[in-house]
Amino acid sequence: MVSAAPVIRTLDGEAALRAVWPVVAQLRPALDEDGFVRQVLRQIREDDYRATALFDAAAVPRAFAGWRVMEMLAIGRHVYVDDLVTDAGTRSRGHGKALLDWLKAEARRLGCERLQLDSGTQRQDAHAFYLREGLRIEAFHFGIALQ
Repeated sequence: MVSAAPVIRTLDGEAALRAVWPVVAQLRPALDEDGFVRQVLRQIREDDYRATALFDAAAVPRAFAGWRVMEMLAIGRHVYVDDLVTDAGTRSRGHGKALLDWLKAEARRLGCERLQLDSGTQRQDAHAFYLREGLRIEAFHFGIALQ
């Protein structure tokens, strides 16, 4: 028996966001579920943030991406991936690759020249994945808290 292929879909409502929270919490442990839902809904409304998830054949969320289309003088029109995480309990099963491939295809469909993301320096396993998938380290990202 062949199992059904994963399904990737856009999330835009509170219930859908709550369903993916257990996966997102693995990447964003400083947030709580209510704060995550409020912030994503606001970012969807105000910042053209898009929330996308990959669900397995049993409709269980296995990967999540939060992203937006941006344009910058330095790199042109691109998809910027704010958040990309695969459920730790199901890593190395192709879920992250499938979602990243979908993001690349969606970026092309939307007329983007590039896909960009930042990744915390402590996330070495993620970096190895990104390099395997053809992403390259192109810049240093600098920041400072203003509070």
